[in-house]
Amino acid sequence: MSWIPLWVLLLALLPWWLGLPLLLALVAAALLLQHRLAPRHAALVRRALRWGLAGWLLALPRALGGGVPGWGAALLGALAGYTLLAGLEVWLQRDQRRASATAASPDWPELARAPIGPLAEIIELQAPDWQPASGDLPDPQGGTVHCRAEGCRFADGASLEASGTAGFAQVGFSPQGRWFAACAPDQRVLALWDRQRDRRYRLRGWQLCGWYREQPWLSRRDGDMPLALGAVLGGDDGD
Repeated sequence: MSWIPLWVLLLALLPWWLGLPLLLALVAAALLLQHRLAPRHAALVRRALRWGLAGWLLALPRALGGGVPGWGAALLGALAGYTLLAGLEVWLQRDQRRASATAASPDWPELARAPIGPLAEIIELQAPDWQPASGDLPDPQGGTVHCRAEGCRFADGASLEASGTAGFAQVGFSPQGRWFAACAPDQRVLALWDRQRDRRYRLRGWQLCGWYREQPWLSRRDGDMPLALGAVLGGDDGD
């Protein structure tokens, strides 16, 4: 930027009435030629304006005879001049900011095609494979389960006992064997055992609709919308 000191010195030595037209010419060039000038040249014009104004303000006190009036006029000129230059900078860069904002935000067609809210998930239940609660059943996780109406005993010694006198009528496993389910003959009591977490639930008035991702889904009656076990337990604790 070796030209900057020479430019400031030139406007400081010229009479103010010669330096002012030079500054106004630069302002006109910045306004009228902003779309024709290369970004490098436009920045050069703005830099020349900022430093040229400083040189012209140094020439102003000399023209007014120096002293307090001259330097007071120079200070007022600096305040007004650089305020106008700041407004000019904002005006000249409005298109650049608008282009940046447009690039940062998606177009309307993209917004229209964008999904709103969480993606919908289609839940397809796998129907339970009920077996009579009598005799031996193969365990999907290995071994054999001995079942009778009073309850079921597993190969590792664990058991699930039926409550009441009716006992179990049907039993079944989830697809991978994590859950074991058993229901009474009237299907009014459903027993569920989460074998992985060793948690047992006895639900009255619920029936097993099917399995989804190795979790049980239940409903009150045929035709009702199935609910996940967590939703059921939130309003109806197992007894």
